[in-house]
Amino acid sequence: MDFERARFNMIEQQIRPWDVFDPEVLEALASVKRELFVPEALRAQAFTDTELPIGKGQRMLEPKLEAKILQALAIKPGDKVLEVGAGSGGMAALLAHRAEWVRAVEIDPELAALAQRALQSAGVDNVTVEQGDGLAGWPAGVPYDAILLSGGVQELPDVLFDQLAAGGRLFAFVGRAPVMQATLYTKTAEGRIRKSVVFDTLVPELRQSAHSGFSF
Repeated sequence: MDFERARFNMIEQQIRPWDVFDPEVLEALASVKRELFVPEALRAQAFTDTELPIGKGQRMLEPKLEAKILQALAIKPGDKVLEVGAGSGGMAALLAHRAEWVRAVEIDPELAALAQRALQSAGVDNVTVEQGDGLAGWPAGVPYDAILLSGGVQELPDVLFDQLAAGGRLFAFVGRAPVMQATLYTKTAEGRIRKSVVFDTLVPELRQSAHSGFSF
């Protein structure tokens, strides 16, 4: 299979029609080898407009959702990023394309190991994969310039806003089936949180243990 042609077609036929035009985002999607972050048997489907199973009952988001997340978070050089729900590591690799470093926290130890192997295979050396419950907060590396929850939650934990830097952005899918709101939260210099709904969708929920809640 010609992965480079498939990657180009993904960007032109899926990403741009969804109003993703940020050149930095398009560069990340063109550079990160998405096929390395899906099971080998599914690599021919890596660029299709659908979620893909990655094991342990979890699924990788479709490319257009990953692109919309990147565009909303607007990662800049020097940013320190926390991802909650590493999955197979593909989203962490996209975040790391611009960030100084990414800390990707995955609650399932087998998926955490899978993400670590995939990132190494892809040559991504500025992502640290941690095994644990990122929804409970992750003090190492605070404050974060950007935080991403790579799955759905019914409410947001207070601690994640506490760990966000002034001017920082947090992106999350909030709600429950049949519709979740893909939402960007921005922390002002005064510590207030501004909320902007980017689009409506439905994604798999994050696995989690007990944690504090925060909702607007």
